[in-house]
Amino acid sequence: MSALTDDKIESSYKGSALLHLLSYMKPYWPQMALCLFLVLALTGFDLYRPILIGDAIDLFKENGDYSVITDTAIKYAIVLVFSLVFNVSQTWLLQKTGQRIILTVRKELYLHVQSLSSRYFDLTPVGKLVTRITNDVEALDEMYSGILVRLFRNIVMIIGLAGVMLMLDWRLALVSFILLPLVAVLTVVFRKIARKTYRISRTRLTDINTFLSENISGMRIIQIFGREKRKFEEFNDKNHKLYRALYREMLVFAIFRPLIFLLSTISLMIVLGVGSQDVLGNVISIGTLYIFSQYIKSFFEPIQELAEQFSTLQSSLASAEKIFTIMDEEPLVKEAAEPVVLPRILGRIEFSHVWFAYDEENYVLRDVSFVIEPGQKVAFVGATGAGKSSILNLIGRYYDIQKGNIYIDGVDIRQISKRQLRSAIGQMQQDVFIFEGTIESNIRLYNEEITLEEIQEAAEYVNASHFIERLPHGYQEPVSERGSTFSAGERQLLSFARTLAHKPSILVMDEATANIDTETELLIQEALEKLMKGRTTIMVAHRLSTIQHADCIMVMHKGKIREQGNHQELLAQDGIYKKLYELQIHHDGNRPA
Repeated sequence: MSALTDDKIESSYKGSALLHLLSYMKPYWPQMALCLFLVLALTGFDLYRPILIGDAIDLFKENGDYSVITDTAIKYAIVLVFSLVFNVSQTWLLQKTGQRIILTVRKELYLHVQSLSSRYFDLTPVGKLVTRITNDVEALDEMYSGILVRLFRNIVMIIGLAGVMLMLDWRLALVSFILLPLVAVLTVVFRKIARKTYRISRTRLTDINTFLSENISGMRIIQIFGREKRKFEEFNDKNHKLYRALYREMLVFAIFRPLIFLLSTISLMIVLGVGSQDVLGNVISIGTLYIFSQYIKSFFEPIQELAEQFSTLQSSLASAEKIFTIMDEEPLVKEAAEPVVLPRILGRIEFSHVWFAYDEENYVLRDVSFVIEPGQKVAFVGATGAGKSSILNLIGRYYDIQKGNIYIDGVDIRQISKRQLRSAIGQMQQDVFIFEGTIESNIRLYNEEITLEEIQEAAEYVNASHFIERLPHGYQEPVSERGSTFSAGERQLLSFARTLAHKPSILVMDEATANIDTETELLIQEALEKLMKGRTTIMVAHRLSTIQHADCIMVMHKGKIREQGNHQELLAQDGIYKKLYELQIHHDGNRPA
């Protein structure tokens, strides 16, 4: 997987990010077409109002008839009413359409993130993904809800103003355009600087979100080791970097806007100076001069907005590049073109000469082969880094192997439907993740096919019902993020109940009882014995006392299976297992029998 930085995004979508963003508008072309029609109508009203007043001034000067003023006022009021109705309609329709598109983009992005392989999440900070799905998607809202339509309106407005001014008096129009080259230069410079500042501020925002996500989750460790001051200094540094980036962004706008306003004022002064002489020389009427003075004010405003909108569009494109960089990520573990769906997974597991590495180079498993029959209880033991947990991850196909084959019930694991495979495996891990919600929702995990009776039965099996029923709301008791209000043992019991409720064919326990006290462990031991009957069970444990009754114990060392057999057979071999056993007995302060 290529390492990409936020400062220099090299996405395959980079050159066509705008086209990809426009593709989301396809289902809404009728609404967008209506918006563009309303924009054209509003532009026509904006162009017509100065002409209406200018003509009234000339007519009143010639005839001195006050009825002209009354008629003009009525016409002007009608134009304003139509402008109001069209503007409200266009704004409502555009905002509604924009929000629907943003909803679609965020939904598709999250669905894609869910499809990515475990390796991607091993390498990508959570805060970065949160920024992409929230802040970067939100940055697109301005484009869909305003920029594209206002961009169209301003371009039409500039062309319309220039055309009308040239028709009224081409010489005075050319005088009005005398400062346009300078405006064009300023706009180009502004766009380049603004794009750079946008990118820096997006990167700084990602940095601070990543920092917050990691450190708030690990706040207890920070407090235990008394690192609050140091972490505050790190946060303060990132916060100041974000502040400086946003300040530079604001400074660019603070300089550009007044410069354009100054140029528009100078242009107006030039037009009034030249136009006044033409009025006195009867070359143009005073109404025409009024129209020009209004058009000059209107002419530079869309130019100014156009430059800012181009910059905002660049910001949206920068966010889009980052979003499509994620969308461009291919899942490393891919579903087969025509996946095999077994009638029922029985639980026969076979590893045949399996080689596996997380980084494609340093192999964690080396030529591993074994067979686990349905209903067998098999344990893996060994030193840290021997490859025990990797085997468990491969059985659920969270990673794909580089060499060899893994079979479930005689079918290559890469051909089996991932959904069926993972639904047949019940994983009970040392690090239990509890979601915000209720106890019932955590056990059910939003599988509505699991009834409340089945949830209660599963909780009773693992003796979780003892503490659940003592809670004020029982199974409807609110659960905070990560289940922080429960003890480690209670969280583990909930995970056991969750696994039982989903009725797996294969049980996988990775140090599942490591965080449970001795009393709690005794409570669930009987339930585990019942649970393991008729199910293939694979255990990883450092405490050898928990796996002594396994049908087969496999001893891992440096990615290979060095010994295998039951507890007594391995002790008789006088090898690695016996050394581990004696070392643990000595550590516990006991004497071997």
